[in-house]
Amino acid sequence: MDFKNIVVYLLGLISSNAYDDLSFQKVASQSSSWYDGLYKASYAVDRNTSTWARMLEIGRSSHSKTAWWRVDLGGVYSIYSINILFKNYDGNENRQRGRFAGFSLYVSNTYVSTISDIKGSTLCYKDGPQLPPLNFTTTCAECGRYVIFYNERLDRVTYPTNYEVVNVYSELLEVIVQGCNKAYTYGRNCDAPCPSNCKDNICHIDHGTCYGCKPGWTGLYCTITFRKGWHGVNCSQQCVGHCRDNSTCNHLISRRKTFLKQKSKTDKVKFSCRSGSITEQTVTTVTTGDFSHYQDLSVSKDENTYQTLSQQCL
Repeated sequence: MDFKNIVVYLLGLISSNAYDDLSFQKVASQSSSWYDGLYKASYAVDRNTSTWARMLEIGRSSHSKTAWWRVDLGGVYSIYSINILFKNYDGNENRQRGRFAGFSLYVSNTYVSTISDIKGSTLCYKDGPQLPPLNFTTTCAECGRYVIFYNERLDRVTYPTNYEVVNVYSELLEVIVQGCNKAYTYGRNCDAPCPSNCKDNICHIDHGTCYGCKPGWTGLYCTITFRKGWHGVNCSQQCVGHCRDNSTCNHLISRRKTFLKQKSKTDKVKFSCRSGSITEQTVTTVTTGDFSHYQDLSVSKDENTYQTLSQQCL
């Protein structure tokens, strides 16, 4: 694909797709920088195909064995697809495809910089064993803030035929991450609101299902309340044996604060413990000096109130 055709392709891709370009002119970085500041990571998100990002070579004869490129979208967004235009050289298309072969695409909500962090992120795509096209697109229906391109050529690893294993340069003309720029929405036009009980108000960009639910809710769309007698995230905590008089608990809120008025310098204060029984402890008021024992008993430093925590039972 020559320069003119690439420009036409980029314009057509961006204008014809209803999803937003999430990576355009966002902050990008890479594992290594080329000499004299050339081939910067930011060149892969400038939408100018006369510039490109390039990392130092990896491979059997190189000091480095891994290479990565990362873009920070500036916030957690619902992603639909990732398009990469790899650098081509006339007459060397197969060599270039062999250099990019085996790459991976990851998505992360948190900042990643080490190889273990990258591989611990959500894997969106793993290339191989066939050689990839130099104009590559994959659906990646995930939510995240960081999108990472990663490749490696490790020693003592047998790679498929036609994989380049020496002088492997990763050269990225453009990386286009498409999705919904408007927060808490999904759908082709990014105009449908995510279900209100989705964790972090983020949902699957295609069909609106939640990646996780707020405490107290479950189901694909987080519209189902927990069964009686359970509470907490993912309905994982049982109320039995924790609420006084074996009553049930609120599926949304499992704890609340209660306050007991101080009556004298030395009081016996009743605390509701999680086992449902009642215990007594003696507390002596201290108006100056060390308040550490108040903290040990979960008591506020205000001499007029004692603060305890008890299960929110109904």
